[in-house]
Amino acid sequence: MAVPTFDKFIEPILRHLASHPEGALARDVYEAAAATLNLSDDDKQELLPSGMQPIYKNRAGWAHDRLKRAGFSSSARRGYWKLTDNGVAYAQGHAAPLSSEDVEKLAFGFMDVRLRPTSLGDPLSSAASPLVMPEPSLSSPDDRLGIATTEIRGAVADELLEILAAVSPTFFEAIVLDLLHRMGYGASRADLQRVGGVGDGGIDGVISLDKLGLEKVHVQAKRWQQNVGRPEVQAFYGALRGQRANKGVLITTSGFTTQAEDYAKSVEGIVLVNGSKLVELMIDHGVGVSTRNISVPKLDSDYFDE
Repeated sequence: MAVPTFDKFIEPILRHLASHPEGALARDVYEAAAATLNLSDDDKQELLPSGMQPIYKNRAGWAHDRLKRAGFSSSARRGYWKLTDNGVAYAQGHAAPLSSEDVEKLAFGFMDVRLRPTSLGDPLSSAASPLVMPEPSLSSPDDRLGIATTEIRGAVADELLEILAAVSPTFFEAIVLDLLHRMGYGASRADLQRVGGVGDGGIDGVISLDKLGLEKVHVQAKRWQQNVGRPEVQAFYGALRGQRANKGVLITTSGFTTQAEDYAKSVEGIVLVNGSKLVELMIDHGVGVSTRNISVPKLDSDYFDE
């Protein structure tokens, strides 16, 4: 039999996690879902066209992504899945098997909901609207390819935010410096120095923009859970002045309040980077992510000109 579409994996994953309230390893969930769907060993050997991953694991991953976007599950830690309180209540309140309408809602009803790693157990806003997608019969292959690429990029961005929320503060600072180096700041990685620690004055890293170190950018990288407010930005600005620095970048995994953004605009030399922008930059510059090249043929009409 062919490996079922990802929506068919949603209920097996939901039920397995409901039977393991303490959570379960993702690899164990893959196998439990495969067993529920009666996948054969041959089915489990089928790979994606890229050859990078078994199809059933890929589709199970997308099914869990949908449960997370619905607010019913979380990645408690890397490679470990656990239902939220809302997920437990949903499983208890919906007897097996789920209706086709329920499965469709879970599969497609929350596709544009951004994951929030700092509050995975919170119910998602009812104002979230489903992603508008053209009917398959009305969309061109290029349309579908573009939608798929956008969806994959969004899922990777959300996963990055989850991971960044779990890494140590020291490692997060190192990640930020790696990103800035990939973006072209500093002639070499050695030109980016981590100085965070006790007595750092709010400065976590310093980038030398030239070989002599005459021009520097000071960096503060913090994993705030709440939006960063004006007092934090003012404190960073004060730390820059204390270092006689003219340029600073303040990076967070969360966001900034309007007052914080307004203050940064009112002074010289401060750039604010929120979590969404951070992970987009990481994807664009290949920090913590890799890319898959897909060969899409296109007719070369010039070749046939006589």
